[in-house]
Formats: sequence, C-alpha cells, structure tokens
Amino acid sequence: MIIPTRNEAPTIGRLVTDLLHYSYGRVAEVIVVDGGSTDATVEEAQFAGARVIQAPKPGRAAQMNYAARLATGNVLYFVHADVTINSDYVSDISWAIRDGYESGCYRFRFDSRNPLLRFNSYGTRFNGLYSRGGDQTLYITRSLFNRIGGFNEHYVIMEDFDIIRRIRKVARFMVIPKDVVVSARKYETNSWLRVQLANVTAVLLFRFNVDPTRIARTYKLMLKYR
Repeated sequence: MIIPTRNEAPTIGRLVTDLLHYSYGRVAEVIVVDGGSTDATVEEAQFAGARVIQAPKPGRAAQMNYAARLATGNVLYFVHADVTINSDYVSDISWAIRDGYESGCYRFRFDSRNPLLRFNSYGTRFNGLYSRGGDQTLYITRSLFNRIGGFNEHYVIMEDFDIIRRIRKVARFMVIPKDVVVSARKYETNSWLRVQLANVTAVLLFRFNVDPTRIARTYKLMLKYR
C-alpha cells in the first residue's frame, strides 16, 4: 500500500489503521510517502503503524514512484489519504489479478447525500478513461508498473489519467464493482458546478496535451481549498 501525503493529519491515521486491519496479515507493508508536511501527518501515520518515508521530490507522481522503488510487495496499491477503503480490498484485488486484470480501481461514492454527487458517483461504474481518477484508488502489479515506467513525473496533475491511459494500451483494466468512499470537501468548499467546470477544463486540457503545469495552475485558480 502506498499513500502520498502532504498535510493530511486529520485522515491519515484512520486510513492506515483501516488498511492494516482489513489486510488480515496478507499485506507486506503500508508506506506513507510524505512530500513535506508541516502538520502532524508523519507522527499520525507512524503511530498508526505505517512505514513513513520522506520523498526527495514533492508531487504525487514523484512521491509514488519513489515509494514504489522501496516497496517490497509484488502488487502496488495507491490510495489517496482522504479515501475510505473498501474492507474487501485484499480479496478483491487478488481475485482481479487471478482473473487476468493486472491493474484496476474501484468505483466511488461521496461521503455526502447530495443527489448531484450521487450522479457523479454513478458514472464511475463505467470503464471509460474519463470516468477515472486517483480518488478511486489504483492497484497494479509490480511487473506491469515497471514495464510501463511507473508514473510520468512530468504530470504534476492528471498523473492518474496518464498512467491509466498507458496501462490500457498494454493490459486489461478492471473496475471492481464495489465502492470506496471519497471526501466531498472540495464540493463543500466550492460548489458542484464550480468543481465540475474545473474538472471538465482539466480533462479537456489534458486531452489536448496542454502542459501539465498550466493545467495545474488553471485548476487551482478555479477552486478554493481547505
């Protein structure tokens, strides 16, 4: 398990605890790869039982690649720090790999009863590239990860879309028909429409091969964060 972090103290302890609890001893390690947190992320992760490493280069793609090089398992499972995992993740991923799917993700639902967010969640059951995202978590065999060269660190945003696009060219990709739970904080801080416009803009810029630095700058200008 690999979790990239930067200032995720409120959620990281719970996530590490859940990953270890539902691993039933079948997971080699939970690695938290930190990108320079100034809060208690590192301490919370260590207390919960994670192996914490400091990435020499910040940015999710760079952090995840660094952790993957140090990981000992044959399957890599990348999880965002504010996601609530599915308790069946070990058996689900094992089953998918045995069935010939070297990589895949879950569907997701938000921790909100907002009907518009339920609509968003429904779209993640489809296997199209633009229904994907890092919040859905990503598993991949180490052999496939190495074969495609891992995450492209040029992508300071949209790194998840890029790697899935490359995976699908050479391997079968599974959308596991169960949910992980994603934080709705971005929508609560902004609005459904505002976030949708930002997401669509980022996807279109990605599709037309706009420089990722420009995509990231545009995305951040369109949204407020907390």
